[in-house]
Amino acid sequence: MGAVYVNVNLSWPNIKGEYEEEFLVDTGATDSMAPGNKLRESGFKPIGKLPYELATGQPVELEFTLAQIKFMGDTTAGRVLFGPDDTEPLLGVTALESTGIVVDPKNGQLKRLPSVRLK
Repeated sequence: MGAVYVNVNLSWPNIKGEYEEEFLVDTGATDSMAPGNKLRESGFKPIGKLPYELATGQPVELEFTLAQIKFMGDTTAGRVLFGPDDTEPLLGVTALESTGIVVDPKNGQLKRLPSVRLK
């Protein structure tokens, strides 16, 4: 299965700007991440910091904000990490699951489940 991308819009009621970009769907990542400079340019401010483990196993501490996350006609909200300025935007599994959207392993495409899983 190849890489899966989706257009994502990040916003929040108390900021004027928004950030829109094509995000790589990363089912191995819990939270979503975007380039820190782009988030700041859009008006997002860090509200906290948490330890994370990169895919390489390297531990890092990353700042995060909360954002309204829109993609594929759905809206959810969640934590978005301030990644390095050159990072590829990632859409994490929490945003996918909260909208009932999964990656279909047969064709490598996003598909909507008939309902959101509660268990």
